[in-house]
Amino acid sequence: MATEGQFEYESVLCVKPEVNVYRIPPRASNRAIRAADWKLDAPDWSGRMRVTARGKVAYVKLEDKISGELFAQAPVEEYPGIAVETVSDSSRYFVLRIQDDNGRSAFIGIGFGDRGDAFDFNVALQDHFKWVKQENELTKQAQAPDSSPKLDLGFKEGQTITLNIGQSKKKDRSRPQSSGGFGLLPPPPGGKLAPPPSSRSNNHNTQPPAGGNDTGCLLDLDSSNSNSVAPSNPTSTANSDLWGDFDSSK
Repeated sequence: MATEGQFEYESVLCVKPEVNVYRIPPRASNRAIRAADWKLDAPDWSGRMRVTARGKVAYVKLEDKISGELFAQAPVEEYPGIAVETVSDSSRYFVLRIQDDNGRSAFIGIGFGDRGDAFDFNVALQDHFKWVKQENELTKQAQAPDSSPKLDLGFKEGQTITLNIGQSKKKDRSRPQSSGGFGLLPPPPGGKLAPPPSSRSNNHNTQPPAGGNDTGCLLDLDSSNSNSVAPSNPTSTANSDLWGDFDSSK
């Protein structure tokens, strides 16, 4: 599969300037790999690491820091998998299966001094193979025939449809109308109503004002004494005049 992708465009997924390489003992059983079994204080090689991709295959390349000469590389066709494995006692160390041009392989240990570099290395591989998984699903969907029933939204023969455009009914908005042509006049200010004519000057034909205020002050507009104040009880005066007329008529 690496031979099929060697003419494809190679993209760089991750570059880390410092990585250590360790020889690891052979596996005696199926127990988990522990970095504590390695000689962590004496790495066998140190250099730069580049993670690249050609097509669907990723490559972990170990290169010299100065010259860029390739020390070893590990083709990765799936992750997690046998090509890149994590250890059980640390997140900064991994096991790589490296291969040469003749197809021979060997397992080595790699480690990062910074935990953030190990995190970036892990995420770069995860993102690449998420993309590979999506590409495989799209390819399967394109090749597999669509067996689900299709919804037919076309018109049958002789079927028509009518559209009413621009014929919506408009709602008439009623405006409030006044009860008459003229509005009601405001009442006059209190205490300014003209009193009725005096009974003495008008032959005792005075009628008491309708709806008058007993406590208000009324002004006497008699022509003989226009500046005088009206009596405080006009009703009693009018009643005495009326009885006087009745006595004179007897």
